[in-house]
Amino acid sequence: MILNNIADGMRKVLPLKYCGAVIVAAGNASRMGGIDKVMAPLQGEPMIVRTVRAFQECDAVKEIVIVTREDLILPISGLCRGFEKVKAVVAGGASRQESVGLGMNALSKKVKLVAVQDGARPLITGAVIDRTVRAAHSYGAAAPAVRVKDTIKVVRGGVVIETPDRAALQAVQTPQVFDFTLLKGALQKADQDGAAVTDDCSAVELMGMSVKIVEGDERNIKVTTPLDLKIAELLLEEKV
Repeated sequence: MILNNIADGMRKVLPLKYCGAVIVAAGNASRMGGIDKVMAPLQGEPMIVRTVRAFQECDAVKEIVIVTREDLILPISGLCRGFEKVKAVVAGGASRQESVGLGMNALSKKVKLVAVQDGARPLITGAVIDRTVRAAHSYGAAAPAVRVKDTIKVVRGGVVIETPDRAALQAVQTPQVFDFTLLKGALQKADQDGAAVTDDCSAVELMGMSVKIVEGDERNIKVTTPLDLKIAELLLEEKV
């Protein structure tokens, strides 16, 4: 126990590796009923601005690249002009994997850790970012997660085929943070193998690597539907 406490203390004191963030906001918002979610206002401010500000204000992150649709490059560049950590706003690719890769290509050569964040998670906090970056610094790959409250069913053809043990299930959030070279190689391999991964952890896991899970935040929701947008508004009002 004493040795573990010493090791934890050393991890907090040692300088963190240089971390860059890739904020992915290149989706077409197909489930938002015509609302462009990354530009949707939350308490009068575009969602993407709130997401970027959390990384701008987090000392563990040194630079930021935003990946978005071609038509949003200029509007988002204008909105983020005051954030000096934002080094580039670039166009995304045909898939999320490709978009993350394009964002990584735009980071500087100094980057040793890369944090990949959904642009549609505007309630992310500096505390979650910091502890995930610190875990990745020590373990090479880390992600925040929260415990699942509902019972989950595996369903095929409208029929339940399995009920996983809820105690073993966690819902993974972003940012997901990795050794830069590790994630680069994992995404390339997933692409070569034709593996459609739903998050960056999955690409790393396919290479046989472990991902360290840290405490997430139930408020760190992903805005996918108009209802999510209303929930995010309520959560922000609660904090005022």
